[in-house]
Amino acid sequence: MTAPAPQVSAPGLGLPGLTLPWPFGPVLVADAPNFGPAAGGNLVTLVGLGLNGATQVLFGTSHATIVGGDFLGFTLQVIAPPGTGTGTVQVTVTTPSGTSNTVPYTYIGAPPPTATSITPASGPTTGSTPFVISGTNLTGGTVTFGGTSATVLSISPTQIIGLTPAHATGNVPVVVTTAGGSVTVLGGFTYLPAAPVVTVTVQPTTSLAAGGGTFTIVGTNLTGATVTFGTTTATITANTDTLITGTIPAGTASTTVNVTVTTPGGTASAGTLTYLPAAPVVTVTVQPTTSLAAGGGTFTIVGTNLTGATVTFGTTTATITANTDTLITGTIPAGTASTTVNVTVTTPGGTTSAGTLTYLPAAPVVTVTVQPTTSLAAGGGTFTIAGTNLTGATVTFGTTTATITSNTGTLITGTIPAGTASTTVNVTVTTPGGTASAGTLTYLSAAPVVTVTIQPVSGPSVGGTPFTIGGTNLAGATVTFGTATANITSNTGILITGTTPAGTASTTVNVVVTTPGGTASGGAYTYIGA
Repeated sequence: MTAPAPQVSAPGLGLPGLTLPWPFGPVLVADAPNFGPAAGGNLVTLVGLGLNGATQVLFGTSHATIVGGDFLGFTLQVIAPPGTGTGTVQVTVTTPSGTSNTVPYTYIGAPPPTATSITPASGPTTGSTPFVISGTNLTGGTVTFGGTSATVLSISPTQIIGLTPAHATGNVPVVVTTAGGSVTVLGGFTYLPAAPVVTVTVQPTTSLAAGGGTFTIVGTNLTGATVTFGTTTATITANTDTLITGTIPAGTASTTVNVTVTTPGGTASAGTLTYLPAAPVVTVTVQPTTSLAAGGGTFTIVGTNLTGATVTFGTTTATITANTDTLITGTIPAGTASTTVNVTVTTPGGTTSAGTLTYLPAAPVVTVTVQPTTSLAAGGGTFTIAGTNLTGATVTFGTTTATITSNTGTLITGTIPAGTASTTVNVTVTTPGGTASAGTLTYLSAAPVVTVTIQPVSGPSVGGTPFTIGGTNLAGATVTFGTATANITSNTGILITGTTPAGTASTTVNVVVTTPGGTASGGAYTYIGA
């Protein structure tokens, strides 16, 4: 005969007598709560005896997760596992002492969700707008916008946070679905066209006050745009999603206005546009048109709409000394010799040409005047002139231009041109940089020609003997007997008459005729004894 099972009481638990296996094993008295969602995941507290050291808790055949308990073994906390549907299962606890009795646990359907609001209630058609749905029983929920699933980032029983999907414009229903059912958020969500984005602001950024030019604005989401310049709406001539083309409206000179693009999706800045004064007009180009490379001279430019001008010579800005609407006066800046630069006038109204200016080479400097300083009237001899800045020179003797045979920039070599006998002419060097004196040159008389040598050819050594010499070009002549000069008593240019100087007896000396035109032999003369 089998011995009866021992009885034990649980004071304070209202359990008058539980039959326990021997030795004592775990005893389950209750589970709280004793129901939960079929999805599991909720906390359940098991109450009983000898629950400490539990190694396994089964809800039916599914293992629960043990998360806590007291050391006396009166309570044990577990996370209910998912059920296989709705209905009641038996819960048991296993410890090293054995397996407990069972207590019932009922899996029930999830409660229906509620959704009280969505924030924000509108956003762009491109989606990715962060949203928050508030309500109850939202655990495990999914969200659709007009039938398209949203991205859920986080979820709690009272709140779902996510990102909207892309959708066409308009209001769409927002539906939250959980294990407990589906609910539609009051008011839904309205998809707005994407806000306009300007990636390249209005071009150009300036216009004459009369307007009329073409402008462009580049970006995205530009379809259906209007464009305002200040408070004036521009005429749109072409409009795609990425490009607006139109006509700049008239405005007020010397003002800057904001340019704004507005579409059904919103408003975006497209930069600014400045209405310029009237463009400058040059009626008389820069004067003078040449300058030394050092600059420093005064220039003038005449025209209209010149107020507020800057003037550039090539890339160098000139100093303006006076500026009215019709006249600019300033100082020519330094430049590079032998170059021609464009002169430009720029005002707030625009830029215009004011002609050109040529920077001349440096003026020629003569350091050694013309050599030789005399020449026969027939010319033909070689001359030299030394100095600096002589490149490109011409040389004139009086009014006659000489032939240059060599020019190094510091030395000119050339041929003396023919001139008029017994005249002195100025010699001038002219280069692109200016003119300089190179001294003077005297054209000599024609060389003397002796056609009839001295007569007589001999005479007493005491001198005083009358003589004659005939020829041409003899004017201004002196006559020497050896080294002694004769006394000239008459000279017609073709006949010289004079008296011999004293000499040495029994010697023969050369007789030489010298004129401004040169020297000629007058024969030989022999001194005889007294």
